[in-house]
Amino acid sequence: MKNISASSSLASSGSLKTADCSPQFKPYKHLEGEMKLGLLILADHASAKLPSEYGSLGLASEEFSRHIAYDIGIEAVATGLHHALNVPALMSQFSRLLIDPNRGEDDPTLVMRISDGALIEGNAKIDEAEIERRKSLYYRPYHQAISDQIDQFLAADICPIILSLHSFTDNWRGTLRPWHGGILWDQDHRFVHPLLTALQSEESLHIGDNEPYTGMLKGDCMYRHGTSRGLAHALLEIRQDLITSSEGQNEWIERMARHLTALLSDEELIAPCREPVYFGSYADKSTKT
Repeated sequence: MKNISASSSLASSGSLKTADCSPQFKPYKHLEGEMKLGLLILADHASAKLPSEYGSLGLASEEFSRHIAYDIGIEAVATGLHHALNVPALMSQFSRLLIDPNRGEDDPTLVMRISDGALIEGNAKIDEAEIERRKSLYYRPYHQAISDQIDQFLAADICPIILSLHSFTDNWRGTLRPWHGGILWDQDHRFVHPLLTALQSEESLHIGDNEPYTGMLKGDCMYRHGTSRGLAHALLEIRQDLITSSEGQNEWIERMARHLTALLSDEELIAPCREPVYFGSYADKSTKT
């Protein structure tokens, strides 16, 4: 039976727009670290949490253990990588079911009504005022925190490289996904090519290039903080069945720490990443060919 609370019924009707944000709920987690390595770690879908006033959005509790609510295993990998490298990391602390921080503000999938077969009753009748409320209280504070951290790098005369971490399902609607991981990107190849080369050098790994998704999405997190600011960046997708256990998470933490330490210490290789360059985006009509 679905757990439909009174507050999720309010969300469904749009009446929740007048409610106050729970003072205990912070929309992001900021793990501070040394900036000298020049790396910023992001995890847009780290959490399946919802502010208490939204109840369960009308969903059964088991839905929050699925990929529709968050990127399984990524919070642990991002946290472990932060500790291994002692670099700053920012992670959202609200479920993508509330609002998706890896979408542009005008993206029609910003607030999902249906996700992989699950009807999200708390979003079904959402109005523009409630969407604006969620942007103001959750979506924008997360992105502002990212912008502020980037500004701190730049104020220290360090041009940061951004690494965004995500996970994907091993099976999508009956089709098996063979990749262990994938690098998503748009037109800025500076950090992507060295990272792809490093990961693809491991014979046991099948690493996709813009698989299982494309990195050419207008307004997403990498577009907003990487492409638009001329900062080198890459989005790493890890197949979630590989990081559901602590053993798998530790394997990927060790792997990524090893590769990133080598890449970021190679001055000749990483030099092109150390200044803003505006490559544009295939997602912009003006740059499409």
